[in-house]
Order: sequence, then structure tokens, then C-alpha cells
Amino acid sequence: MGRFVLLIVTALFSLHLGVTASAQSGEGEIAAEAREQRGYWLSRRVIVLPLDEPAEVVLRSGSEADAVALHPQGGLSADMAARFPHLRGMASYRLPVLSRERLIRMLRGDLVVEARRGGELVLSTGLQLPGVLDDLFANEEPLGVRFEGGVPVLSVWAPTATSVRLALGEGDEPEFLDMAFDPETGIWSARGEENWYGRPYRYEVTVHRADTGRVHTNLVTDPYSVALTTDSTHSLILDLSSDDLKPESWDNLEKPSLEAPEDIAIYELHVRDFSIADATVPADERGKFEAFSRTSSNGMQHLLALEEAGLTHIHLLPSFDCATIPEAGQKTPPDLTSYGPGSARQQAILEEHRATDGFNWCYDPYHYTVPEGSYAADTDGAARTLAFREMVSSLNRNGLRVVMDVVYNHTTASGQAERSVLDKIVPGYYHRLLEDGRVATSTCCANTATEHRMMERLMVDSLLTWAKAYKVDGFRFDLMGHHSRENMLKVKEALSSLTTEEDGVDGSAIYLYGEGWDFGEVSGNARFVQATQAQMGQDTGVGSFNDRLRDAVRGGRPFDTGIQHVQNQGLANGLYTDPNEERPADDGAREEWLAYADLARLGLAGQLSGYRFEGASGEEVTGADVLYFGTPGAGYASDPQEAINYVAAHDNETLFDIYAYKLPLDSSPTDRVRSQVLATSFVLLAQGIPLLHAGQDMLRSKSLDRNSYDSGDWFNLLDFSYQDNGWGRGLPPRQENEANWEEQRAFLTHDDIKPEPRHIAQTAALTREYLQIRSAEPLFRLRTAEDVQRQVRFLNTGPDQEIGLIVMTLGEDEAAPELVVVFNTKAERASFDTGLESDYALHAVQQKSADGALRTASMRSGTASVPARSAVVFVRR
Repeated sequence: MGRFVLLIVTALFSLHLGVTASAQSGEGEIAAEAREQRGYWLSRRVIVLPLDEPAEVVLRSGSEADAVALHPQGGLSADMAARFPHLRGMASYRLPVLSRERLIRMLRGDLVVEARRGGELVLSTGLQLPGVLDDLFANEEPLGVRFEGGVPVLSVWAPTATSVRLALGEGDEPEFLDMAFDPETGIWSARGEENWYGRPYRYEVTVHRADTGRVHTNLVTDPYSVALTTDSTHSLILDLSSDDLKPESWDNLEKPSLEAPEDIAIYELHVRDFSIADATVPADERGKFEAFSRTSSNGMQHLLALEEAGLTHIHLLPSFDCATIPEAGQKTPPDLTSYGPGSARQQAILEEHRATDGFNWCYDPYHYTVPEGSYAADTDGAARTLAFREMVSSLNRNGLRVVMDVVYNHTTASGQAERSVLDKIVPGYYHRLLEDGRVATSTCCANTATEHRMMERLMVDSLLTWAKAYKVDGFRFDLMGHHSRENMLKVKEALSSLTTEEDGVDGSAIYLYGEGWDFGEVSGNARFVQATQAQMGQDTGVGSFNDRLRDAVRGGRPFDTGIQHVQNQGLANGLYTDPNEERPADDGAREEWLAYADLARLGLAGQLSGYRFEGASGEEVTGADVLYFGTPGAGYASDPQEAINYVAAHDNETLFDIYAYKLPLDSSPTDRVRSQVLATSFVLLAQGIPLLHAGQDMLRSKSLDRNSYDSGDWFNLLDFSYQDNGWGRGLPPRQENEANWEEQRAFLTHDDIKPEPRHIAQTAALTREYLQIRSAEPLFRLRTAEDVQRQVRFLNTGPDQEIGLIVMTLGEDEAAPELVVVFNTKAERASFDTGLESDYALHAVQQKSADGALRTASMRSGTASVPARSAVVFVRR
């Protein structure tokens, strides 16, 4: 996500912190001022409070008999300060030694801390409990459903609940069964019978909420669900190891070969987008997991052509159970083809169907470890498990590994909201709380707190299930910077420990990457050392999205609005070399081109923090020195595999749409093709791991929609017949495009922007050519930072460089490198004297290029001649 663009989602899934109809009694109600939780119970002996001066402090829980006097002990200990850095400076108070039984009783009741000075009340507040709950109850005992001799055992972690019953069956009158509580682990469990297999269940949890001051009795699904009924109303008792849930040869599924992470090339794809508009897929399988088994379909033929060219991984946008797609009763919006390219009618009509259609990006987790039902032809129970596995099996058999986009940084809802799960079982634990006890929502929804041990465990356990039970080959972490570096290293360690012999999976080949953005309440390591770009680029082997290369190539930044979109050109769309109507080729544009060129060179060298090269100043710089919009530290990786190179993704405008703004308005369709492919070539010829947005290779447009997470199939069209790229399907949804909406009509109705089918097909062919070159040449897939430093060099650098050209050489011999790559960002053909004396020929793939202009590129006597808006690879003879 640069996905915090989805802040609009908070309007759909706001916090529900008030008393609701699910409150079963008013017992234990506390004063309104105590609803806030400004104190922190960190361990069985330590509470910290926002007090500047010592005070007489009492902890009250329910009856007067449970009142406990606390004793001041200065500030936090070094250990506590390391674990809770955001609490440094708060006053620490010590509890007397209390029995485990008494601690449990107190934690289940109304907790209020009162502080007085000279008899005057100076503080009355509730307490945040995650620290003490971790101290007392964090464990590794089994959770969810497990089978012992064919008999199911169900377990749920609910240490603060006063009662948990198993509600077995559907309907208004399920069978209620008492569950046993273990005071050492906080786990409630029940042993069932063999005939329970396949039955639906929920937990009835009675628990006090500090934010409402009431006791609530909730019927709630299992956070560790592995199967669900339609629309996720009930969990199901299923065994994922059952042969009935396995496709043919599932246990012996062979993975496509992968020698090293640097060999990975990724295609980011949405399950529904992939086939919903594909007439070559049976109607009942369109938009479903099953479509990936239809190898003769247009979509699968497209993926197989990419695989043959060098693609290795399909990255699926979230495919776990999500809250915003109805699985039953979906409604299909009416046909909208009669409206014009600049009409507002399409988005207005679709607005009426947003809540009932089948489309959403699915970044709204409901149950983390169950496939999304709407993506299966049969939404109920085991069918979705089998469908997901068949998809993985088909893709693997056809040479493609599968990456799953995961969203452990937030849940759809919290509190007593309808789709809240975790917070109904252990209130105030699974989510990150602000200083007053409210749930943080900087990610768009209710932020989870994976710094808490049992939330971290839930994430790790879920990932292990996807890896072992579904044979997923990689994971992309949404807003990874909201997790800690320690979280990610634990995930990597757990997955890497999997073996083919013991687990049926080679965990060493599972690749991890994510969005290492730094923002929100965790920003600047406020709560922990974050999993941000710079901190994951320290020998972790975990990839982070490379926004530096993206912005240099595209120009501007993702959150540009209004005229900025047009003004902020980049290397591949005409900055200085082919100015548009709003961006003259002045000295400012020249300086910006030089700065972007250094960013691009660093990106081509894997975004390595220690990579040394001559910068635009003429001085040698390292990646850590290079500025990213005025701030040093553009280089963040320690190894090429830690950089995910991209210029487009599901977030923000597609590459075609951003170029509709930035290229001169009178650019020909041919120029638009070449500019788009030039941008893609930077990604595919860079060290590190390339990621392509689905349809980037087909000039995909979303009709200028900058945030299509809920814009329906209409604006998210992906046409593998190459007939329609999606441009001009009407003004996009106004609420997501307000800043540009009035100006978008002029672009959408411009006659020369929409490409013809031949342009789409040519773009697809040219993209495959660069994939072929990358796959054929190991020098584009170097394994270490040392290899990159030794073998990747740049010509045409320094303050007097020729604007418009980036020239890269690859190979051990500086005087006679094996490969020479020239990126010509100019609008006209360019020549450049490399000074190299060896004889070079155009790469064999480009000698047969789908672009006739590329076939004319040459390098004679050291002088390269390269057509406009092109990246050309020359090979030493």
C-alpha cells in the first residue's frame, strides 16, 4: 500500500468504542473519566503512570478488598525502557507480590488507578494491559482446532474472560459446551468427538471491556479459524491435512527451480481482476481461484508467455478472508458501455453498488488464515481450501511460484463492531493503543500490535499455515514498517526452518518483502525498531519496495495532486528532454534531471547503501550519501535481494495513467508505448528484484483512478485479449479523486491518448523482451553487494554529463565490460561515445525486437546509437 492512501476506509470501518447492544450487564461500570487508559500495567510487579511528581497511588479492581497500594520506584528500568521506549519518562510504580489467582481476578474486573497528593485526586485512569498479559500468559501451546486420534480439540487464548463456552452448530440455538481454563496459559479448551468434524462453531466469550466499563458476552468466530461458512459467520472444524482437501499429487508438488532470490521476477495481480473479464474462462469460474487452472485461457496464456520470458512469481493481492466482499448475494452493476469517456455517470452508478458487488482489494482482514470465499466457485467450508490449493498447484506446475499479500498490521474493526474478532476475545490486547487507550488507526483501520507476543505469535502461526498447508512461496507484507524488525526476523527464522522432509516445504526458498514506510504512531522507532527500508536493509535478506527508483523514473511522488501531476515529470516521461505544457526545460529541470539520474543509477545498482559511484557533483558518493528529495540515505540495501524495484503497483495511478498527465499531451501512441516500456526497462535491468503491476505490460489504465480499491470491475479492467486497456471508462470515483476530478475530463476525452490493440500487444511483447534479457544474462542478477560494486559501473556521470542518457556497463573488466546498457530518455535518437575499444553487438533478443526502431540500434568503434525513449543492451562479441 503506499496503502495508507486508503484512509478513506476509516469511514467504512470506524472504531466502535461505545456501549453496544452486546453488553450483557451494567455490572462493574466505572466512572466516565476512567474510560481512558493512560496507565500501563507492564508486568506482574510494574505499573507506569503519566505523573510528573510522586503521589500516593492505589490500584482498584472491583471490590475494595482488591485495592492495592503501589510504591514509587522512579523511572523505568533499562530492560523495561528497551521493551517500551514510548513510555520512557513516565513514573514507575511497584506492586506487592500477588498470587496468580488474585492477579487473574483483578485483570478480569474494572481496573482503576487513583493517584492523590495531599488527599487531592490528581489522576484517575484505566490501564493498558498487554504488557502484564504477555508477562503472565504468553505461551506456545496449540490454539485453534487440532486433532488427537481423530478427535478435535479446540483452544482459544482468552486470559481476561470470566467464561468461555463453545457454541457448536449454526442457527439461533447452538449447543453450548463449557470450556476448561488453564490459569498458566490463559487458554480455554474443549475436547470434542469424532462426529464433530465439519461442524460450525463459535466461542461465547464473557469479558469486561475497559473502554465501555461493561461486561460483554460475545459470540465470536475463532481467530485461528482454518475454515469458515459462507460470509464468515461461523468457523468450521476441519483438518487441513485431510486427503479430501488435497488436489491430485499435492503432497508431491514440485516447485519451479529457484537458485537465488536475485533470480526472482514478480507480477502483482488481483485474483478477481485476473479473470472476471476473460470470456475464455467458464462463467462460473471468472474472478475465482479456479481460473488459474484454465491454462488455455487468455489470462493464463499471458502468464505463461511471461514465465517463458523469465517471470518467476505471481504476487496475489490479499486472498485471505476479508470483510468487504459479500460471498452470498452479490449484485452485478448494470452495463455502462453507453456512457462517454469523460462521463460522471459510470462512477455515480457504481457508487450504489460498492457494498454489494464482488470487488475489493481485500486489505481488510477478517480471518487471517482462511482463503477468501468470494474467490472460490463454492464459498462454503472446505471448497475454498481446495480451490486455493488447486490454484497454487496449477501455477507451480506451469513454472510460477506464488506470493501472498498479507495484512497483519491491522484488522477491519475493533471493539464491539460487527466484524471485530480479536478485540471481542481479549479487549485491548491485540491492537496498538494510543496514550489515552483509543485504538490507533494510522494504517487506515484498527492497527494491530505485533510487538505484543501473542499477536506476533498469531502472525507467525498464520504464516506457517499458509506456507505448510497451502505451499505459498513468498509473502509481501502490507505496511511492513508498522511491524518491528524483530517481528520480521522471527517470521523469517520460523519459515526458514521448514524442510521438505519434515514439513513438505523448503522454507529457505520462501521470499519475504514488504512496504518499509515510516509513519504513524510507530514512526521514528517510537515503539520499537521498525521494519523500515533502512532497518531491513541490514543483512536481513528481506526486501523493501524501492520508491527511490520509482520516483526518479516516473517523476514526482505518489501523493502529488492537481497540477503537480503534470509538472513533475521524471526521467522516462520527458523531464528536460521533452517538456510538457507545464514544465519548461529550464535550469531547474536540468538540476532535477541530474538528481533523478543519480537516484536511477543507484537503483540500477540495487539501491545499495554502500555502493560507490561518481555523482552529479563530480565527487564520489555512496548510496547512503545520495539525496532522496533532499534527505540523505537514498541507498538502504545491504544486498540486492533487499530492493524490490518497481514503477507501478496496485496503489496510485497506473503507469499509463500517470504518463497521461506527464507526457506532452500531443505525444503519439508510439511515443507513449516507448515511454512506458522505457520505464519498465529500468526495473527489469536493475540489480535486485523486479516487480511489475499486472497490466503494466499492456498499457493498463484505470481511467485515471488513483485509488481503485473499491472501484469495481469497471474501473479495474484487465483485458488479456489486448483489445481494451481501460482508458476512458468515465470519470473515476469522485471521493478518491477529488483533487483532480474536474481536470480529469479533459485528459479522458483527448483523442490521441487511448491506444489501439496493436499498441497494447507491442507493449506486451517488448516487456517480455526485457524479461528475456534479464533471464538470459546473469550480470543483471548479481548475488552480492560486492559483486555489484565490482561489476556495475556508469559512464556519462558528473556535472558535465550529457543530459538524457544513462550509460551502464556490466562485467569484471572495466576496459572491456561484457554488457553495455544505454537508457536514452530523449525524444530523439542519441549517440554516445563510450570510449570502449571492444566490439559490441546488439543483444540477440533486441535484434528480433517487436519494435523496429530498436533493431536499428548499433555500437561501432565505441559509439552507441540508440533510438528515442529506449533502453538498449549491447553484448561484447
